[in-house]
Amino acid sequence: MSASAAPPVTAGDVLTLDELRDLRAVSRWRGPALVLHAWTVIAGAMIACALWPSSVVMVVAVAVIGARQFGLAVLLHEAVHWRLSAHHRANDRLAQWLCAFPVWAELPLYRRQHHLHHRHTRHPDDPDLALAATFPIAPGTFWRGVCSDLTGVTAVTRLLGMRPWRLGLSGAWRRWRAPLASNAVLFGALAALGHWWLYPLLWLLPLLTWYQLATRIRNIAEHAMVEDDDDPLKNTRTVSAGFLARVFLAPYRVNYHLEHHLMVFVPCWKLPRAHAILLARGHGQRMEMAANYLDVIRRATSTR
Repeated sequence: MSASAAPPVTAGDVLTLDELRDLRAVSRWRGPALVLHAWTVIAGAMIACALWPSSVVMVVAVAVIGARQFGLAVLLHEAVHWRLSAHHRANDRLAQWLCAFPVWAELPLYRRQHHLHHRHTRHPDDPDLALAATFPIAPGTFWRGVCSDLTGVTAVTRLLGMRPWRLGLSGAWRRWRAPLASNAVLFGALAALGHWWLYPLLWLLPLLTWYQLATRIRNIAEHAMVEDDDDPLKNTRTVSAGFLARVFLAPYRVNYHLEHHLMVFVPCWKLPRAHAILLARGHGQRMEMAANYLDVIRRATSTR
């Protein structure tokens, strides 16, 4: 940072004590309600396909369900910071069984990696650095990646990159038994209702396709092409998200990533309030923001 540059802003520079107490308070019911909302939307999309089967309904349902699966990952992220429930044990159990395991993820490993990401954002020890380091890229490269997402190639590549065979049978069983159990329950429930086919078509397919696309766009939007690796107002990005963006790409206020990094103690449903406070205190000109996700994609594919 140059001598003339403004010093990095901290949450303590922005918030009063009353605002700090209010923003950091974790609700007993808001986090569980968001998890319930995600599963309700998923169930609603499946019911719509069962009642009105058509290719159009199926395509929309895949996108909606994939976005809510991504939403479960966002709520898992809340739990990583102990913001999903006021009680730590309930926070972790809710996140493991209703957010992580259904999408084949796990909380402890993600928590370890993600805390390193916050500690070393955009620096060599950041485990997520490679996700954003290569941008901007040629438009063709980006759209080939999108095609890989929507055809399942990305998901298969990621699975093979994990080298599951290196775990051995006992290691693989320990790693995958809880996700297998969770998905077996989901398959069994759909089969008991006479619609077993919804599991491969409206659970696995969205997870292998739209979920991958939403993850790609999130990775680009949050930390790619930022101005200053050391300034918390410039080393991550907030993206404005309208209704359709929140439905299909940015559930549960995940678009407010700058505010999350600056105020990691704030639950996701309070991030718009944190954003408003930053703007009211005159920090808007320094903040890294994008008008929408199309703006992010345009920046990511502008190689000039």
